[in-house]
Amino acid sequence: MIKVENLYKEFQLGKAQRKELATNEKIAVAVDNISFECQLGRIFSLLGPNGAGKTTTMRILSTIFKPTSGSIEIAGIDAIKEPQEARKKIGFLTGSTGLYARLTPNELVKYFADLYKVNDADFKERKERLFTLLDMNEFQNKRIGKLSTGMKQKVSICRTMIHDPEVIVFDEPTSGLDVITAENIISLIRDCKNEGKTVIFSSHIMSEVDLLCDDMAIVHKGKLLYNGTIDEFRANQEAKTLTGEFIRIINEANTVTA
Repeated sequence: MIKVENLYKEFQLGKAQRKELATNEKIAVAVDNISFECQLGRIFSLLGPNGAGKTTTMRILSTIFKPTSGSIEIAGIDAIKEPQEARKKIGFLTGSTGLYARLTPNELVKYFADLYKVNDADFKERKERLFTLLDMNEFQNKRIGKLSTGMKQKVSICRTMIHDPEVIVFDEPTSGLDVITAENIISLIRDCKNEGKTVIFSSHIMSEVDLLCDDMAIVHKGKLLYNGTIDEFRANQEAKTLTGEFIRIINEANTVTA
């Protein structure tokens, strides 16, 4: 599971950044004291408009960023005190992760399997399953630098999953993918749930949230606006659709802070 308490992250702004953002403030707060839990065998969706703090939060959970303050527990491990141990439990997918252009998907996925000390039998079984699910067999021996954006996303997903992590963090997992592959990713996320893994994902596509998530949180300008089950969200929504309710909550928060 993932347990987050009073998570806070601020960044120092240089002169050029302050000019670009048209501000005199020397500090930008990206995540502002948020708390939530992601449970085993459940899918948690983190929602928010661009710049809300979602990706920063996910990078903190994945130990890429260190929070300014707060605590994070990943599968029973203090991720701030023991980031290396926490990393072994995590699979993290983000669209900004670079891939080695000169390697093939086969070579890259094997490289990450070796980093995680996956034995040959497990590697073969997992690779065959993932490559088949994502329809990757035809380009598994082509250089990654020659692949399309969607193909590269598939490679990233395999790299994320090859060590069979207990906790999966997906940041916009279907971004840039065709409809068929996106459906396969949705199936993969469901499989992770059925296997008892902890799954957290962000998405701008509310139909994906509707299909997949058990629990959800909405963040805006670094602050937590909603944290609960999707059933509770539906039961209390004032708009006709999930998308409409999401927009209503964001607009209401903007009105309060204006």
